[in-house]
Parts: sequence; C-alpha cells; structure tokens
Amino acid sequence: MSDHELPKTRSGEPRAFFGRRSGKTLHGGQRALVDDLLPQVEIRLEGELDPKTLFPDARRFVIEIGYGGGEHLARKAAEEPETGFIGCEVFTGGIGKMVGAIEAGALANVRLFTDDALKLLTVLPAGSIDAVYLLYPDPWPKTRHHKRRFVSPTTLAELARVIRPGGLFYFATDIEDYANWTLAHIVRAPEFAFNPDAPGSWHLPYPGWQPTRYEQKARREGRMTSFYFRFERSVAEAQP
Repeated sequence: MSDHELPKTRSGEPRAFFGRRSGKTLHGGQRALVDDLLPQVEIRLEGELDPKTLFPDARRFVIEIGYGGGEHLARKAAEEPETGFIGCEVFTGGIGKMVGAIEAGALANVRLFTDDALKLLTVLPAGSIDAVYLLYPDPWPKTRHHKRRFVSPTTLAELARVIRPGGLFYFATDIEDYANWTLAHIVRAPEFAFNPDAPGSWHLPYPGWQPTRYEQKARREGRMTSFYFRFERSVAEAQP
C-alpha cells in the first residue's frame, strides 16, 4: 500500500479516522447534557444527505473536521448565524465540550457528526458545501503512519466533489512535514488552486483568527510557527 492511499475497513471501504475515541469519563452534568442534547443535534446517515434539510434557512454551509474542543466552531457559528455548520469529531471529550458550547450559546445552526468524516463527505451532494476547515489535525508523525493522515488523494477527491466552485478548503498545522505533505497532494489535485498573497503569507493567521487550545499548547511547547493554508476549489476544473 502506498503511503498516499488510505487504509480500508474490513469491508473494503476507505477510512480516514484512526486512534482513540474516548478519554476521561464525562462528569455527571456534562454526561447528562450530552445525553439530552446530542440526540437533537447529531447527524445520522441514512443515504444521501442534503445540508439544506438540516438548515432550511441557511445561506451557506460549512464543515469543520476534527473540531477538538470546539472553540473555533462555536465562535464561527455565533458570528455567522446565517451559516449552517457541521462539526465532525469522534473524541468523546471534544463532543462533550461542543455540546456544552451549543447549549451555552444557543447555537441553532450547528449539527454534529460523531463518526469518520469521510463517511459524511461521501453522502453529500456535489457542490453543496461552501467551505471546509481542517485545523491542526493529528500529524501521525511516524513514517509508517503517514497513510493515516486525513489529507490523501481519496479525501481530497471527496472534498473537491462536495465543495462548490470557488469554495475554500482551509488547512492549518504547526507540523512542517504535514504542511509539505499537504502541499504535495494539492499540487497533484487540479481541482484545487493555491494562490498565496505573497511568499510566506501562509504563516499569517486567517482574518479574525483566535488561537485554539491546541495552538496555545503548541506555543507553550516551543512550536512557534504555524501554516494557515487556504485552497480554492477551481472553477475551471469544476465545469463539465
């Protein structure tokens, strides 16, 4: 198997999530909130999923893959109430924090998917999403684990299919090797264009950016440089 190909499940389907799903046990109040609220906002897949059915009044649709503690997702949802946000996360601690943020902020424009994000991408209609965020994903630093990285030809093909022409794929990391890995995949994907404003501009945070908890931890540990890439879904490549 090539390092650029995703491993498959026993049924032969590609998978893009690896690792643990749970950590510390949720405390009583958080557990009760998850039990009560998660069923109301959780996405259950039953065939093709049109995001318009989740957010009938939304003007835009955005996905965040691996939202961690949910700081970025909750902030963006509060800032853009006219946008429908889908957050993908499998780690129970992150899900618990995001459910709490939904409750605290009365965020009616957020839905959560708690399984492998690739499963969600494959059932979305073509051109149905305006933007996708993949912020500080697990870098899987060991060479033998590189095939577990979320960015791959398989996932990029699905992202290119679901992101509308002119839409954006945001990717941020503090791991230079993963930044190089992602750029190497993007240059092989004609569906996406990388047009930085100036050399090195990819080290500048996105407009309005607020550091996530993970980014703050990285800075404390001495990883002072991040890469904030923005890839545009090419209009020409999206045409038949």
